[in-house]
Amino acid sequence: MAGGAREVITLQLGHFAGFVGAHWWNQQDAALGPRTEGDSSPGELCPDVLYRAGRTLHGQETYTPRLILMDLKGSLNSLKEEGGLYKDRQLEAAVAWQGKLTTHREEEYPKNPNLQDLLSAEGVLNTDGVWRTRPMQNGKGDMLPTSHPWYKSKPIYPTENSIRVWSDFLRVHLHPRSICVIQKYNHDGETGRLEAFGQGEGVLKEPRYLEELEDRLHFYVEECDYLQGFQILCDLHDGFSGVGAKTAELLQDEYSGRGVITWGLLPAPHSLGEPQKNIYRLLNTAFGLVHLTGYSSFVCPLSLGGHLGLRPKPPVNFPYLHYDATLPFHCSAILATALDTVTAPFRLRSSMVPMAHLADLLSFSGKKVVTAEAIIPFPLDLGQALPDILGQLGGTTPWTPLSACGDSTGSRCFAQSVVLRGIDRTSHTSKLKPGTPLPSALHACASGEEVLALYLQQQHPRVLSSSHLLLTPCRVAPPYPHLFSSFIHKGLALDGPPKGAAVQSIPVFGALRSSSSLYHTLGDLAEELARLDLRRWASFMDAGVERDDMEELLQDLHSLAQCYQEGNSLAD
Repeated sequence: MAGGAREVITLQLGHFAGFVGAHWWNQQDAALGPRTEGDSSPGELCPDVLYRAGRTLHGQETYTPRLILMDLKGSLNSLKEEGGLYKDRQLEAAVAWQGKLTTHREEEYPKNPNLQDLLSAEGVLNTDGVWRTRPMQNGKGDMLPTSHPWYKSKPIYPTENSIRVWSDFLRVHLHPRSICVIQKYNHDGETGRLEAFGQGEGVLKEPRYLEELEDRLHFYVEECDYLQGFQILCDLHDGFSGVGAKTAELLQDEYSGRGVITWGLLPAPHSLGEPQKNIYRLLNTAFGLVHLTGYSSFVCPLSLGGHLGLRPKPPVNFPYLHYDATLPFHCSAILATALDTVTAPFRLRSSMVPMAHLADLLSFSGKKVVTAEAIIPFPLDLGQALPDILGQLGGTTPWTPLSACGDSTGSRCFAQSVVLRGIDRTSHTSKLKPGTPLPSALHACASGEEVLALYLQQQHPRVLSSSHLLLTPCRVAPPYPHLFSSFIHKGLALDGPPKGAAVQSIPVFGALRSSSSLYHTLGDLAEELARLDLRRWASFMDAGVERDDMEELLQDLHSLAQCYQEGNSLAD
């Protein structure tokens, strides 16, 4: 059990959600490992919020994500649906059966060398039938010494060209109750795809999948002592938007009073040359946003694209990152890094902000959609202090928008939750010698928390703000992609790697905001939908959406947009 932690259950719905989730869990796993030399971070984040302790059938201790994951047939590659920590129960049944056996085998996917490396590092089923595992780091024990024969000094990491699915770079063991495959739809191919919102809703109207989801939820919920809520990572661009909507509805009905935070994920970019795919993307996104806001504490779209509508815009730019927006492996890594930062408030060991309280801060007066922004990495030069860099940023903080809602510059902020992490304590306050004239009020602050709070007050006066300053950096060790150009190692306060080695950790500045920019974003989305000739897209409607549903969707979008109109807020 979590031993007093306020537990969170994570649900990943869709293939791009799987990419983001794989990076997310890799980062959580890296944070569990041994700290690098000179790392003074005190373990501010509580892993028991996300992880559960257990035992294999042979008594070996395990520490696995409290996770339910849904994807389509063919999406796992060589990863087993039941995971690799527990002995195959079907095999045990076959051994007990004394009659004749008939075996039917599908063609196997090529074995993934990355998963093979994981299995050899974490454990094997020995010839004596006993599962030998490496003791897993969970805050209760030590990792193996490098002299141990199971220790991998040079683990195999995936290359960008070798990655086909999210399991190709997942470095974490999953519990047998984590993965649920929707067998009636295919991941690959031109037919049998989960393309429309109505199809996704239909999945959880089938007793087979609904009962399987309910069973897995009950398994995780019943072992929690202090469940604070659920976070949903859900693809918005395809039929998984409907799966997410029905899942959020189920959570609200069954677990009323718990927080339900939904991260609506959209891969980028998209092309004008695919009209049906783009129209479906627009419709799925709109239906998903509206239905998810009805059942979630709040919804935050996450994408590196610049626009939710039909007109594609260039992917967003990060001054210190070089990424390929056409690669889900790259885009999902950046989104997972932002997610790892903005979710910190409800994962803290002390002064934790429960999910429900975070939602109350951001989603008052019907504002159930929030935006995410981040600075990745935060550009603190070596030898520089936090008041220096914040003072230099001034009123032009180079936030990169992560919600495909356009630049929020000039928009009104109604409420915000901000996290700055990875800044050494010695750099929190001014390093000026006594008697030196102070360049700004920030340099007079006695603590880093005061510096950050004052900066936010200066940028957004009279705005309800929650801020956290953490020593713990964001882990970006391989298989995180190499996105950091070599020149930034020389100046920025990143985890200092040897020349030519990968960056291990970075400081990140992230924010969740309720902003007036959503008035235009949601309103424009409704106008684009109103201009569609639905007779041309009968196939989408045939998947389970009625014309009345479309009219209700437009009304709901307009009503949601009105919540963000300046002058139409209780804060005014």
